[in-house]
Amino acid sequence: MKIKKYLLALLLGAAAFFAATGTLSAQEVAEVPFEDAYAAFMETPGAAFFTISNLWLLIAAALVFIMHLGFACVESGLSQSKNTVNILFKNVFIISLGLISYALWGFNAMYPGEFNGFFATGSWFDVAPSMEYMSADYNNYTWYTDFIFQAMFAATAATIVSGAVAERVKLSSFMIFAALLVTFAYPVTGSWEWGGDYGWLNAKFPDGQFVDFAGSSLVHAFGGFAALACAIVLGPRAGKYVNGKIRPILGHSMPLATIGVFLLFLGWFGFNGGSVLSADPYLVSLVFVTTALAAAGGAFGSILASWVFLKKPDLSMALNGILAGLVGITAGADSLTPGAAILVGLIAGILVFFSIIFFDKIKIDDPVGAISVHGVCGIFGTLAVAIFGSAAPFMTQLIGTLSISVFAFVFSFIVFSLLKVTVGIRVSAEEEAEGLDIGEHGQEAYPDFAASSR
Repeated sequence: MKIKKYLLALLLGAAAFFAATGTLSAQEVAEVPFEDAYAAFMETPGAAFFTISNLWLLIAAALVFIMHLGFACVESGLSQSKNTVNILFKNVFIISLGLISYALWGFNAMYPGEFNGFFATGSWFDVAPSMEYMSADYNNYTWYTDFIFQAMFAATAATIVSGAVAERVKLSSFMIFAALLVTFAYPVTGSWEWGGDYGWLNAKFPDGQFVDFAGSSLVHAFGGFAALACAIVLGPRAGKYVNGKIRPILGHSMPLATIGVFLLFLGWFGFNGGSVLSADPYLVSLVFVTTALAAAGGAFGSILASWVFLKKPDLSMALNGILAGLVGITAGADSLTPGAAILVGLIAGILVFFSIIFFDKIKIDDPVGAISVHGVCGIFGTLAVAIFGSAAPFMTQLIGTLSISVFAFVFSFIVFSLLKVTVGIRVSAEEEAEGLDIGEHGQEAYPDFAASSR
């Protein structure tokens, strides 16, 4: 028996070597003994659940992909029309960058994220087929399904930053920053919790005492505090704060922003529901319900706050309230009750309203409210797991979320500051006034309605 195991390992190792050197085709790799083992596994009673779970995770990955369209719509809708092409271009670049960099580095950096349990290291993920990822004792999905689902998460952090620095950041500098953030920084903190036994947070708090189910901290607070650092270094848009007063710079399309939020709402069912990592009927249905109820609670919270304090029900606040509720429930979607989910969403919706007002008062310009939605509500959502449930101790949650947020802030502040003093991070005053669509891309989003077309 041992001889057969060693022979199988040798054959798989040889297949991986020849595949890597280009002398063995993908078809030939499939013809090694893995094929027989796979066929035998698919005849077992557990194969049906494996197949359904794998399919659900692929569908969830597609839903998370849709979220990037949602981000593009929200960011462009809440910004001026003269910067629409620039924002859309950044979102196209980010998802493309995220997929490739996660394949080349990030996937293996986060899983297992091995280097003293603190700084992740990575390598190319494309290895010879293995039964390790295809057994009931390990996972309910293939290696490739795992990659594509996690890869869809990876670019989200840079997308969050994109909204906070919109309308004045130099495109080339943002692209450099996004590449560094997505490729290296995100896998580091991701490995702390999701890297298994190698993760720093797992080592400090064994037995899953730190809980971040789908990424209130690891994705959203990370992106939110990276955005805060960049917004501080970059400074506000021209004309935003004049003589000590706040001058609103209105977005050009509330319909587009609303479409974007509903696309994000839809995608969040994959974001949270897929994080069950199987098609477990009870857990997936629970996560769908807590996710939806928290979003609705967030909308009501922000609507109530804006109506009371602004004397009018503000649509942009309501939209950010939905997102705040979604971010807030992400850490505990599988462990909190539906009633608790409504409370988490309600509080997050109120919190995001006051947070947006606060950052405006201290002159930190965030055109889309990304710092408040993702950063502030990401921390709250992580703490809510302990406040409204019993899955984790409060101090453990606090240490975990602050560690992730501080790392993201410090990394982003240093990198963006270095870019500022070397290649520059801000467009000229003339380009900002004219719009980044013309200055950076030489094209307009709505040429039929531009002054130049009349």
